[in-house]
Order: sequence, then C-alpha cells, then structure tokens
Amino acid sequence: MYDIIVVGGGPAGMTAAIYARRASKSVLVLEALSCGGQILNTPDIENYPVEAHISGFDFSQKVYEQAKSLGAEFKFEKAVELKDEGDGKVVVTNKGEHRAKAVILATGSANRKLGVEDEDKLVGRGVSYCATCDGNFYRKKTVAVVGGGNTALEDALYLADLCQKVYLIHRRDSFRGDDTNAERLKARENVEIVYNANVTKLIAEKKLKAIEVTDKNTGDVRTIELNGLFVAVGRVPENNNFANLIDLDSSGYAASGEDCHTRTPGVFVAGDNRAKTLRQLVTATADGAMAATEAVKFVNER
Repeated sequence: MYDIIVVGGGPAGMTAAIYARRASKSVLVLEALSCGGQILNTPDIENYPVEAHISGFDFSQKVYEQAKSLGAEFKFEKAVELKDEGDGKVVVTNKGEHRAKAVILATGSANRKLGVEDEDKLVGRGVSYCATCDGNFYRKKTVAVVGGGNTALEDALYLADLCQKVYLIHRRDSFRGDDTNAERLKARENVEIVYNANVTKLIAEKKLKAIEVTDKNTGDVRTIELNGLFVAVGRVPENNNFANLIDLDSSGYAASGEDCHTRTPGVFVAGDNRAKTLRQLVTATADGAMAATEAVKFVNER
C-alpha cells in the first residue's frame, strides 16, 4: 500500500508528487497518456514566475524529472474507479488495482466538442483540438480557430505564424482571454476575427473543405472555405469516474475549498478538475502543493 496515490500527471499532479515525496511519503502517480496534461500544447509560457519563456513540453519535462528524482513512482494507466475501504482507498485502472492511505485526484479536463454533425468523423481529416500538435500540417493554408479564451487566442497566434489565413470565430463580441493576446491578434494582417457567430455545419468530402458560420444576431449564414478547423471551446472536467466519492457542481467540477478536501476523508482534488475561479498553470501547481500537504497531514494523523 502506498501512502498517497496521485491520479493525473499534469502540473497539479506532479507538483503534488514532489511535495508528498519531500514529506517522505511513498507516492504513485497514475497517468493515462503522457505527463504534462493540457500545458503540453502551449508553445510558450509567459506568465509563470521565474521562467519568462518556456514551452509547455519543456516545463512538463522538468517537473517530471524533479518528481522522479525525488522518488515518485509513475505508471501509465487510466483510472476508472475509486473505492473507499475505510482505512485505505483503492484506485481501479485499466490494468489493475492500487491501494493507498490517501488519494489526490488531479485528472484535469478533456477537450469540449462543438457538437456539430460529423465532428468526430473528421478528427484527423481537418478537425483538430491541438494547434501545436497539428498546426504544421496546415502550413501556408487556410484554417479557423473556434473559441474566445486564452487557448483559442494562443492557438490563433501560433497558427498565424504558419498559415496563409486564420479565421478566429467567437460566439461573443469580446474575448475571455488575455487582452495582450487579443491585441496581438487584431494587429495580424492574416487574421480575421468573426464575432457573435457559431460554427453550425462542417462541409467535407474525404476531408474538411469548408464550414458554415451562423451569425447569432441576424441568423445570416456564411460559408468559409478552409483546410483545417481547430476547436478551442473549453474543457470538460474528468471527474465522472469518481462521482461516488466526491461532490460535483453543475458543470461537473469537483466541489472543494482552497484546502482541496472532498466530502470523503482521505480524497483530495487538485488542478483543472476542481471548482475554482481561475484555471492557470500557477493555480494548478498551487493546488498540487496544497492537496499534497493536506494528504500528508491526513496520513500522519492516522
């Protein structure tokens, strides 16, 4: 039995592992895909203390190496269930079961989809959720980004350096993302911003070739010919597998205060899957530190 199992290998989870190991607790980190989480898709982190510019990949690699060097164990398995056995917790994965005295859920969130017909069928054939992963395939071509938060703005800026033309489609008349990035986009000659509009249809043969955009105010429909569509309309928290032991709000985020406790003693939450007002790299790592500190306290008291 481990002292602490961390479910999720993003910035929150890996920071939790660092803090738990520094408290001399045995730690297992379970990650379904690759360590780093959503931040892997960020080409340039500009707002994290100490490093003025660092890629999401490099940042994640450094945190991973730090956690490993302190003795945290990593296994690449997907957690599908959490059981409470009183004096211990059982994390069920796609490969087996692991036991611990305390569990930190740092599962992050998944891409939210547009919900238009044939969206799933066209993933990899013109539809993408990761500009830094797939942007190079559209060099000197025409693409669109859908969304109005920081991810959408960053994706559009990144693609503007690669593509001939970038449309940024947003359902509102102002952005939720940083003003600095919004102003940078407005200054780019190859970027066209389409406000108050929704993507309502994907037009394709073997690959995506155009989209239909509907104006929310007038109902007018515009057809935009393009090669790629990058969807950045938010995230969906990955909490459903653990709803038996934690409370969720109306949006599916784990209900928790700043101490990262849940309603089940010994189960904590950290990062983008937790209900809070600001979801940034710095708040994810802060959550990881807090959750680990509370988990260590829980283990010590028992």
